[in-house]
Amino acid sequence: MKIGTPLEVEAGENRVAMTPDSARQLQKLGYDCVIEAGAGAKAGFSDADYTAAGVEVVTGADALWSASDIIAKVRIPQEAELGRLTADKTLITFFNPGGNEAGLEQAKATGGSVIAMEMVPRISRAQKMDALSSMANIAGYRAVIEAGNNFGRFFTGQITAAGKVPPAKVLVVGAGVAGLAAIGTSTSLGAITYAFDVRPEVAEQVESMGAEFVYLDFEEEQQDGAATGGYAAVSSPEFREAQLAKFRELAPEVDIVITTALIPNRPAPKLWTADMIAAMKPGSVIVDLAAEKGGNAEGTVMDEKVVTENGVTIIGYTDFPSRMAAQASTLYSTNIRHMMTDLTPEKDGQINHNMEDDVIRGATVAHAGAITFPPPPPKVAAIAAKPKEVVPELTPEEKRAAETAAFKAQTKNQVTLLAVGGALLLAVGLVAPASFMQHFIVFVLSVFIGFQVIWGVAHSLHTPLMAVTNAISSIIILGALMQIGSGSWLVIILASLSIFMAGINIFGGFLVTRRMLAMFQKS
Repeated sequence: MKIGTPLEVEAGENRVAMTPDSARQLQKLGYDCVIEAGAGAKAGFSDADYTAAGVEVVTGADALWSASDIIAKVRIPQEAELGRLTADKTLITFFNPGGNEAGLEQAKATGGSVIAMEMVPRISRAQKMDALSSMANIAGYRAVIEAGNNFGRFFTGQITAAGKVPPAKVLVVGAGVAGLAAIGTSTSLGAITYAFDVRPEVAEQVESMGAEFVYLDFEEEQQDGAATGGYAAVSSPEFREAQLAKFRELAPEVDIVITTALIPNRPAPKLWTADMIAAMKPGSVIVDLAAEKGGNAEGTVMDEKVVTENGVTIIGYTDFPSRMAAQASTLYSTNIRHMMTDLTPEKDGQINHNMEDDVIRGATVAHAGAITFPPPPPKVAAIAAKPKEVVPELTPEEKRAAETAAFKAQTKNQVTLLAVGGALLLAVGLVAPASFMQHFIVFVLSVFIGFQVIWGVAHSLHTPLMAVTNAISSIIILGALMQIGSGSWLVIILASLSIFMAGINIFGGFLVTRRMLAMFQKS
């Protein structure tokens, strides 16, 4: 079968769904690759690059669609493109099935199969195909770059002979994929970064990236993101008022605001109101990543940059991934290639459209003359936090009784172990020479102390603890080397085993230490 990629017809779209590298990987799955002439030019991939990768270059969309069994593209197909779809073809693209009823009906009429890349379920196995996250990652990064391009000062603070430059203050509203990418870029550029999200469970992730999470003095049980496909749920009016009050407090302080709040197939919620914009300092910048759905900020104009009366720049561009076409095309084509890997389990160049597979079924919106959107919930649920176990409150008397019982049980176990250990030492001492017993008692006490120390270490510290054991292992290997020349064959065997095991521990400990230190080094 042949997989082809047409030239994107949407105005201003620079991405392409197949790169020379992804074409080579698709060929390993048994497919022949076809591309329309000039399809990759805006992303920096020439026709000659595709030819060198073994891709057939054809002229015109009609020739491309006629030659291909599978068509991979980026933007939502237009009516003319869907008109080329037939029952024996598969289309893989962004489709927006929730807001594209006419497109679904047209796809149904053709009898072809349509796989919508934004419908890939957010489960662990499908992360490599999550094109929505790939593009959101680029959008978040590019949003900070665009903000810096329109901001009149440094991101990082500086102290120079000419004076002190304070760092920029950046607020990221929404800590999804795009928000986290914006947070990472902002902090790496040296800005003081704040982040807000209606899901408090993301606070730890935000803080781990060097940003400060903005908390509200408001308690509301939020819907689990797993139940909404990884997106935040709609908040109550009371929560929204508390949220807006916090933003009004922050507005005069921040220099750059990046809003990412979006709920699929709904108008973007208005989170940055006109009074907040009026309170911002002249020269401040707002980048609204929800501009395509009306924007999170009042005054956002889709695909335009506007400047308010008080000098605040509002950027409403919707083509951030397309502005980084080479990178976006590389990531998107990799998502497509992973999807094709799942569709081709035998690697024989033949599609197996298995509707029992969670990922394939979830992403398929039209198949065999039927609309298959919306999909059923995946059999494997998205990763979600375990519900907290309800622990009944104990009275002070019950707590003291429980602590006393636990102490008595622990004491009983320790006494039992000491008694058994003493009996074993006595038994050995009855038959072993006195010189042996001196060393044996030291050995037993060392094992006991080591066991007690290691047992109390948290599991997360076991790996760094391995590095510390290098010193202990070195002592063991020295003792074994001294005994290797003994006249007893039993001592020689035991010494050899000691050298072997201690050597593994020493070299392994150094490797672990090296890898741990590398984690804290900037590349």
